[in-house]
Amino acid sequence: MKIRVGQGYDVHQLQEGADFWLGGIKIPHTHGAVGHSDADVLIHTICDALLGAANMRDIGYHFSDKDPQYKGIDSKILLKDVIKLLKDANYEIGNIDAVVCLQAPKIGQYIPEMQQCLANVMNISVDDVSVKATTTERLGFVGRKEGVAAMATVLISKK
Repeated sequence: MKIRVGQGYDVHQLQEGADFWLGGIKIPHTHGAVGHSDADVLIHTICDALLGAANMRDIGYHFSDKDPQYKGIDSKILLKDVIKLLKDANYEIGNIDAVVCLQAPKIGQYIPEMQQCLANVMNISVDDVSVKATTTERLGFVGRKEGVAAMATVLISKK
């Protein structure tokens, strides 16, 4: 069995009045992430980590922000497409460990729902999806509430 590790990182600007999608769920808040798609930073970083682990480039390569078909797309659809790419190459997910860096809102209460949503989309056990949250202690663009960042590490194996 061949085991591979991947890492992902993504950042999105926060804007007043925008919807805030994170981990496939809509979180109520005055500000939301903005981007070409629904700007779900957590799903985007997981996609990048999975693609990187399989040596399949990155999310921008597969789903260009220049392509109008992806304008406003639900990131869960992108994640499903990434999972199909992995399955077609005979990879399966071992586990995912992700962290969201966000000053506000506090998202701890939403983590179990995010984990379940992500597990459902990827058709894996919720026990294999770890999501954590942290702040940057009011430092940098996250600390000033201008943006949100996420990082993920994944383990995949060749069937």
